[in-house]
Amino acid sequence: MDYRKLGPSGAVVTAYCLGTMTFGAEADEAASHKLLDDYFAWGGNFIDTADVYSAGKSEEIIGRWLKSRPTEARQAVIATKGRFPMGKGPNDLGLSRRHLGQALDDSLRRLGIDHIDLYQMHAWDALTPIEETLRFLDDAVRAGKIGYYGFSNYVGWHIAKAVEIARARGYTRPVTLQPQYNLLVRDIELEIVDACQDAGMGLLPWSPLGGGWLTGKYKRDQTPTGATRLGENPNRGSESYAARNAQERTWGIIEAVDEIAKARGVSMARVALAWTAARPAVTSVILGARTSEQLADNLGAAELKLTEAEMDRLSEISAPQPAAYPYGEGGRNQRHRKIEGGR
Repeated sequence: MDYRKLGPSGAVVTAYCLGTMTFGAEADEAASHKLLDDYFAWGGNFIDTADVYSAGKSEEIIGRWLKSRPTEARQAVIATKGRFPMGKGPNDLGLSRRHLGQALDDSLRRLGIDHIDLYQMHAWDALTPIEETLRFLDDAVRAGKIGYYGFSNYVGWHIAKAVEIARARGYTRPVTLQPQYNLLVRDIELEIVDACQDAGMGLLPWSPLGGGWLTGKYKRDQTPTGATRLGENPNRGSESYAARNAQERTWGIIEAVDEIAKARGVSMARVALAWTAARPAVTSVILGARTSEQLADNLGAAELKLTEAEMDRLSEISAPQPAAYPYGEGGRNQRHRKIEGGR
């Protein structure tokens, strides 16, 4: 697999990261360890987890794997997250110094390590002053508990504010953002990608296959059933089958992905992943495979390089469709300026 810098840092990670949200829930320990073994056998080196995944079990499973695989552990780049509830008390969540201090120590204990490469704030906390969070993260870097830090699910102004405060106060700056990003969900391009690029931060897209939609498993006007995320819960939030099915844009994207996949003799998943991995600012794409077979197919995307024409076709058919103001053509025209006849 290709290697890329972790945002502006000097750390190097593979272009595809193993996501472990299913560890301890949909995948038991043996199956989880098999996925880790397969991923590293393919040349991967980047593992993403979170304290809240299976209430800490994901980190524990990874920790036992790291202990039993010292050679792989030495090469592994470990990312985890803190923010969401890990207990019932009022201080068992959030981005306060109190909660993050406990959450970080607990993650280190469950993982069985004394240093986390990338510690990510799982979501914005409107209750805690951002200065408090940033000071904690800077202290954690200086103490050697974490190497770098990043954000997840932040919007543009969150990123800009955090980066400017860190810069002004001389704190360590964030290196990555982990957002939802795929051919079906591209709204981060309206402002969030620009904010990250301005700050020099890399993107770690989650859900690059759109909850399974971009693999071709769902059909128009055929409510999904069986062992898929929507089969188990067809009415799951904004990703519900009805919501996606009602959009012609959905089926136009799926048709384009399918045609390119057939022409190249690969799966639809590989085409969708290759598109995401090739987008501006993307550092590493997070894979959420449930089985070794799914993981092997997904990792095959590392060998697929889409042509410029294929990238353009997918980008055009999936382009975000914002209202005219402020992100649509009307808003863009207001912000546009150039010297007529100049360079």
